[in-house]
Amino acid sequence: MHVKGVNLGNWLVLEKWMSPALFDGTTAEDEYYLPTQLSKEVYEARIKIHRAEYITEGDFVRIRAMGMEAVRIPVPYFIFGDRPPFIGCIAELDKAFNWAEKYGLQILIDLHTAPDSQNGFDNGGISGVCKWSKQPEEVEFVLHVLERLAERYGARKGLWGIEVINEPILDNMWEMMNVPERYPAADPKKAEGSGPNTMEFIRQFYLNAYDRIRKYLPEEKYIVIHDAFNLSSWKDFMPEEKYKNVVLDTHQYLMFAEMDGCGQTVEEYVSYIKKQYEDEIRKMQEYFPVICGEWCLFNSFAAGCDTKGGQSVLNGQEGMSVESLNAEQKKEIYQAVAKAQLAAWNAGSGYFYWSYKLLTDTVNTPGWVGWDSWDFGRCVDFGWFPENN
Repeated sequence: MHVKGVNLGNWLVLEKWMSPALFDGTTAEDEYYLPTQLSKEVYEARIKIHRAEYITEGDFVRIRAMGMEAVRIPVPYFIFGDRPPFIGCIAELDKAFNWAEKYGLQILIDLHTAPDSQNGFDNGGISGVCKWSKQPEEVEFVLHVLERLAERYGARKGLWGIEVINEPILDNMWEMMNVPERYPAADPKKAEGSGPNTMEFIRQFYLNAYDRIRKYLPEEKYIVIHDAFNLSSWKDFMPEEKYKNVVLDTHQYLMFAEMDGCGQTVEEYVSYIKKQYEDEIRKMQEYFPVICGEWCLFNSFAAGCDTKGGQSVLNGQEGMSVESLNAEQKKEIYQAVAKAQLAAWNAGSGYFYWSYKLLTDTVNTPGWVGWDSWDFGRCVDFGWFPENN
């Protein structure tokens, strides 16, 4: 098994930095607070227009033409429209399956958010809050959502697999990201009791999710579990014969490498990728097929400043407003880190790039130099991403 694909980030799960205009006129930093600051009519109109325009049939044509075989589609826990005030998006996912099957792509459905969040990140739906795993009724709600998704799409030709929950956080990443400061809670009262999940909880949740999904999912379809930012701690997990086609997903960004002390030069990036990513993936590939479900070319060296682990222009960090490198220099940097990262993912079972597109105006908005590398279409158009990858 080998997959190469791209994430349709910010389509059905919003991320403010990827589409700032959606949040105009509000102080909301995440999807949870957006409907609390807009009238029902304005909120619904914005969301419906965004979903209709952000990803269309033409995007599936282009993704296939760029040589990709699959898309990972982040979906919210309210996908079925049963958690007001949020608007469901099952109709959009239905359309995506029809497009994918028409143009020869596969879909990995990724449950990206949970009520009260599994990580406290803005992309977990609500910044600074992480209490989902402490609420048994909400854990059950998520298992039921997974069941319904498996039942609805299990027999579809376009289904590659289902990822049971995106980036559940443990104490190591909670501390490294300093979640409460990096993603300050809008309502400190709501954030009370927040903290990382336990490994014991995550393991049990994965076992339960497998059983609930596999009832409806043919054996050849994949069930994907995220490594909770601890790639090597899954060697002894699910060894029993009953667990079929389980894939381990790891997310590796160079900004994490920088936070881990990796120097901001091409040589140091490449060396880090080889030692920390490729060698680890090769080892873990003996236990599970390993995919890198999120990664990109973004790095501080090409951005022209230390982005403090991908925080420039976010959280009040200063970003660069003027390019410090010419187009050729940037291309060299990106091609080198692309080549090294692709070699690492190919030591495993493939990858999904984050993300397909970005609506941030990186030219006219001060501080966004270097952030265009999050946009897969631009990476391909500029020749940063190698052909025949």
